[in-house]
Amino acid sequence: MKLLRLPASKVQLGIPLPWNVRDSEERLLLSKGQVVDSQAQLDQLLQRGAFVDFEEAKAAERPMASQTTASATKRPPTVFSVWDDLPNQLRVLFEALRITQNAEERIDAFVKQLVGLVDRDIDLALYHAVRQENADLYFYGYSHSIHTAALCLLLARSLNWSDSRQRSLMCAAITMNFSIVALQGQMAKQDIPARESQRLQIRQHPEATVQWLQERGVTDPEWITAVLQHHEHIDGTGYPQGLKEVAEIALALRLADVFMAKISLRTLRAPLSIRDAIKQMYGEDKGGLLSNAVIKEFGVYPPGEIVKLVSGETAVVMRRSGNPKCPKVACLTDAQGQPFKQTVQYDTAVPEHAIAGSTPAPKNIARLPPERIFGYIGVTENVSK
Repeated sequence: MKLLRLPASKVQLGIPLPWNVRDSEERLLLSKGQVVDSQAQLDQLLQRGAFVDFEEAKAAERPMASQTTASATKRPPTVFSVWDDLPNQLRVLFEALRITQNAEERIDAFVKQLVGLVDRDIDLALYHAVRQENADLYFYGYSHSIHTAALCLLLARSLNWSDSRQRSLMCAAITMNFSIVALQGQMAKQDIPARESQRLQIRQHPEATVQWLQERGVTDPEWITAVLQHHEHIDGTGYPQGLKEVAEIALALRLADVFMAKISLRTLRAPLSIRDAIKQMYGEDKGGLLSNAVIKEFGVYPPGEIVKLVSGETAVVMRRSGNPKCPKVACLTDAQGQPFKQTVQYDTAVPEHAIAGSTPAPKNIARLPPERIFGYIGVTENVSK
């Protein structure tokens, strides 16, 4: 039996479980059809260590999608549930586009939805990109494209690109890996290095994806160019053509793609810290406009970054402020390392709540639900001045 960590985003409170839940020794914790009634119960389950069988999870994938639709008719969707459902939405869209020809129109509609979510709360968009430890690796290819597209939007706006060029870049980010999107999920989960056959598919995917786009009616030249060239390097060492003259839009897509890949989790490796990823990006770009634009958006402590406060408390950054060194944070543990039962928010511009530096996530915090971090569940606002 191959076990996967319980995909918490797929657990719907009050809805029967679509698979058995086991511990790391394959002992049954909850049977298929049982119900998780509360967030506290789910958090306790995750903290204990909960897993599902890979084959059961795969078999339940389609029924879960229909359950999500049925649940949506009972409870109005929230901004958090919409973010959680985006990878599955993109999967369903890609499956539909394998047999239809209106790719440009449907991808454009998905991109407009994503723009609306980012504009509604940019900090929440960055939080989702940074905090991926609870992500379902089966959907890695889809979620990676979504996070890359969101970053591309912020990058293009920072560079004052036109609305049409922003749209071309985002559409390219959403579709850049279409031909290997399932392979990306497999490789994110596998505990061995890439096989030769997998590496060959990766090198061929820009051209394969462009062919797919053109066969389905995509004619936007910048969209096509960005996808075709997004793995090219100006020193000629990239692929598939080894170009030395690379379009600016492709360079922007490559930078966002690589940056997001570095801060994302894989079975074989932990994600790179934001600070180290920015340092590598800045060096590779030689401090150019593109890397500086990303740094401007993420800041010193981006939403999702875990920090230690001078008080000894551990917190997660939730919102940026006018001062890049003083974001708003939500406390996770007290100075003794004990988890807070409610979310306490601090303004780190206040000296006694200042940030001492970044730190790893506490081991006794199994999950960081954005609903709670952003103040929608059990929030108490700290009012100290």
